Amino acid sequence: MAKVEADLTRFEAMLAGSADLTRLINSPVFTSEDQAKAIAAVADKAGITGLAGNFLRVVAQNRRLFAVPGMIKAFRQIAAEARGETAAEVTSAHELTAAQQAELKAALKSVAGKDVAISVTVDPSLLGGLVVKMGSRQIDTSLKTKLNSLKLALKEVG
Repeated sequence: MAKVEADLTRFEAMLAGSADLTRLINSPVFTSEDQAKAIAAVADKAGITGLAGNFLRVVAQNRRLFAVPGMIKAFRQIAAEARGETAAEVTSAHELTAAQQAELKAALKSVAGKDVAISVTVDPSLLGGLVVKMGSRQIDTSLKTKLNSLKLALKEVG
């Protein structure tokens, strides 16, 4: 299961770093045959083999590549639960250091009561702070949200 998760994470990183690959999976212009050939070439070049490689090929053949990001997210949640972890999605205004990630994991562990696997994305539009989604809970400490709340409060007063 760890190899499959690592392979899917590698594919997800490739997807995030390539506008062409993103266009390939989202565009209805490409035939399933074109998508299958392209995904097979990408998977082979990236060393994504075995179960994850076969999965990507089948998804491409069935014209469901657009759903791969959601499938990877769902797989991560299932894998985390199997390991006795809970998953959290973290969006920050800047890249978190390893020490900051460890501190965040420890804080979330104290709240959740079990280990937490975090998935970090960077969104500079937040200006500062974090947005943490864990299960049905969301904690938004971003500067953007605080400024919008202040703006709304000032409109109500005036």
